[in-house]
Parts: sequence; structure tokens; C-alpha cells
Amino acid sequence: MTLLAEYKRSLKLREVEEIFDLYFYRPLAFALVKAIYRTNITPNQLTIISMFVGVLGGIGYGFGYPSAVAAGAIFYGLSIVIDCSDGQLARLKKNGTRLGRILDGLIDYVVMIAIYIGIGVGLVPESGDRRLWWLLILAAALSNLFHSVALDYYRNRFIEYVQGSSSQDEDDYQSFKHEFERLAVHKAKPLRKASIRLYLQYLTLQRRMTMNWGDSKSGKKPVEEFYRRNRAALRLWTFLGSTTQGTVLIITSLVNRIDLYFWAMIVAGNVWATIMYIVQNRIDHGLEQEVVS
Repeated sequence: MTLLAEYKRSLKLREVEEIFDLYFYRPLAFALVKAIYRTNITPNQLTIISMFVGVLGGIGYGFGYPSAVAAGAIFYGLSIVIDCSDGQLARLKKNGTRLGRILDGLIDYVVMIAIYIGIGVGLVPESGDRRLWWLLILAAALSNLFHSVALDYYRNRFIEYVQGSSSQDEDDYQSFKHEFERLAVHKAKPLRKASIRLYLQYLTLQRRMTMNWGDSKSGKKPVEEFYRRNRAALRLWTFLGSTTQGTVLIITSLVNRIDLYFWAMIVAGNVWATIMYIVQNRIDHGLEQEVVS
């Protein structure tokens, strides 16, 4: 198998990958995967390493002065690369686990919380209302969450239809719901219990935010037509992805204009998300009408 073929096999599905992932972060992550492939390093260990590197990025932002912020941005970029590598290693070795998916998702948010706290502490304006500054941080963080939840839903739905598999999130939801109910009556494994609870809450939030935007109530949509209509839309959705947003943060940090990142997240990102919801609703409504007729 050629390197290019192996690289493609390490991806989820080309249509659902973010542009920066596809042409920058994942090639770097693939090089890391090839370097450690024959070792005993597991995908979950890579996930944990990405968390520590990302938290170091947050600490760098927390110091506030330009060189520390630049270092924080670089550590954050490294964290993204390592975070990409865990899934690629799991796909190539076929040793991914449902717990690994939970861990990967939770640690992404741990890193972002660390980054936002670091920005809030280190780059707080010397003059002005500090409460307004923290409200700005909160608005950017909530926008990040909103965008990530929406993209995850539509990306997973696209993979489900195109690959003809059952919804992985739905399988996970039911499996972990049963496990949580089983663990709830025991005091053992509190960390696993807490992780499962957070994951179930995340999937519930995802359902509430997206349920009215395209769930079929009349059966499975035609796969070929679904693919044709949604391929371009999903590519546009990926511009709201965490890697794209992270890249904007890294670039604006390196040029000392992090204010532009907040404009991008709170204004441009939310306007784009609103447009995409409208477009997606029209696409899904059109497919719904075809199924009914």
C-alpha cells in the first residue's frame, strides 16, 4: 500500500474533513502516526498527550506577554496535530473504542476551556470593564460550542447515510445510557461514570439543537440524492469546525490581533451558522418532499 493510500485510509471520509485538517494538520499527524506505529502507544495515550500540550497552550496565553502568547498558540497548534493523530492511528490499527471517542471529545473541550481561561487571564484589558471582557470570552466560547455541536451532528449524519451504517452516535447513546444506568447503582468507577454522564449530556444537547433541522420522519432518504445535495453543504459546514476556528485563533495570536478572532467567532461565525441552518433546512425539506412523493 502506498503512503497516499494509507493516508486516505486514516481519514474519516474526505467530504467531512475540514480544509485545514485535510491539507495541513492531518498530514503532520500522519507523519507522527507513522513514526509511532510500531510502538505500544495507543490512541487514548495520544489523546491524553494532546490534552497536556493544549493546556500548556492555555498557560502560555495566561502569561499575557507577546512571546508567551505566541508560544501558547504554537502549543495549541501541536495539540491539534496530536489530537488528529489519535483517530488516524485508531483507524489504521483498527483499535478504536467507544470510550476513546468519549475521551477524545471531552478533552477537546478541556483544551478549549484552558485556552479561553488563559486568554481571559492573560490578555485582560488594562482599562475598561473587566466583566464585559469576560462576557466576550463567554460569548466566544458558547459560539464555539454551538458551531461544534452542529457540525458534529451533520457530519455524523452524512457519514451514516453515505456509508450505509447505523448512526454511531445513536448506538453510543443507547449503549452508554444502559451502562450509566448500571453504574449509577454502584459507587465504583466514578471517573468513567462522570465521563459517560457528560457525553450523554452532550448528545442530548446536540439532539435539541439540531432535531428540528432535518431529521426524517418518513424514512431513509435516497442515498445518492442525499449525497449529491449535501456534499457541498457539508463542506460549507466544516468552516465552522474546531480546527478552522483554532487556526484563526493561532494566526490572530501570532500577529497580536486576537480581537479579530472574537469578531470571527461571535459575528462572522454565528452569521455563517445561521445561513447554513437555513440552507440545510431547505435541502432537508426538499429531500423530505421527495421521500413523501
